[in-house]
Amino acid sequence: MLRDRDSLSRLENSMLAAFAVPHDRTGGREYPEPEHEYRLPFQRDRDRVIHSSAFKRLQYKTQVFVYSVGENYRNRLTHTLEVSGISRTIATASGLNSLLAETVALAHDLGHTPFGHAGQDMLSELMSEFGGFEHNKQSLRIVRLLESRYPQFPGLNLTLETLKGLMKHGAEYSTSTLGLERKQEGPSLEAQCADLADEIAYTNHDIEDGLEMGYLNLPELEEIRLWHEFSLRVKERYPNANEKVRIRTTIRELTNGMVSHIVERMRLRIEEYGILQRSDLNRVHSEGRKILGFEEDFGETVRELKSFLHRALYRHPSVVRMSDQGRDMIAVLFRYFRKHPDEIPESYKERIETEGLERIVCDFVAGMTDRYAEAVFNKLNG
Repeated sequence: MLRDRDSLSRLENSMLAAFAVPHDRTGGREYPEPEHEYRLPFQRDRDRVIHSSAFKRLQYKTQVFVYSVGENYRNRLTHTLEVSGISRTIATASGLNSLLAETVALAHDLGHTPFGHAGQDMLSELMSEFGGFEHNKQSLRIVRLLESRYPQFPGLNLTLETLKGLMKHGAEYSTSTLGLERKQEGPSLEAQCADLADEIAYTNHDIEDGLEMGYLNLPELEEIRLWHEFSLRVKERYPNANEKVRIRTTIRELTNGMVSHIVERMRLRIEEYGILQRSDLNRVHSEGRKILGFEEDFGETVRELKSFLHRALYRHPSVVRMSDQGRDMIAVLFRYFRKHPDEIPESYKERIETEGLERIVCDFVAGMTDRYAEAVFNKLNG
């Protein structure tokens, strides 16, 4: 028997905790449109993100290592898929709306530039006098305006809950109603799942990629408390496993340990703060309390591990050299197209008059993949 949207919504809502975002109360969309006959609102949001051009381009955008280094390392797309899986796991185990958590995770890096954070930093510098640049805000700009797939509206017309989920804490999102609501309410627990899943994913997969690349030193990593604890358990459980399998097993166990810790801490805090329904979350937010997060001692060991990665991997001379090359390419491309706006695609040029040349050049350059940016750069310097 075919289930219609209302029956599906009732079924899905019956499995949610009272403080989760329900499937039938999304706040609507910026541009009203009929609901689908048998697909839930966040299900449609998720699919719209996956089918977007920006999502497909993530496969050729840098996570830590540029595409030319090799095909066995994470890129921005594989990172995003790992984040979505972890986010969905945390949400499901906690009685939250896993479709919303997954959708926010899938969209969270759409606005990332080529060449990772180095590209973002350079664009932020170049745009400092023209409204700035930040990849989380760019993700919102993409789903609200830049994607062009529907005749009825610009962007993807995602639900307001998904849009608010993409707004990061502390960022200024203008005085729009949406931005004010996000500031007053705080992020949904589902959005917080995606945020923490991002941290868990990149911390663990960067260890694996760094070791396989030879940039991380295993004996030095063994001195880091959190890694040593999980590594020791794996060695005791699988004494005959080879080193590569032990490393991958340790990473898997560490990921699971972080997720389990988050789920348990959320359960304890929900009980401690007396959260019985969604309105209680507003009270907790106004009191400045956090529901999702690591317990203090565990969090300190996570910070120690991340500090090691910053020191040993992200600041490794070869990574810094790749980052500097990416920064230089971004700067050259931005300045070139600012001087030659006639060479920008028509789909971008039509907004120059209303939004300014620099913003449109920024949109064009930020949307490039690593290899396209490199190809254009080489053509300009050929």
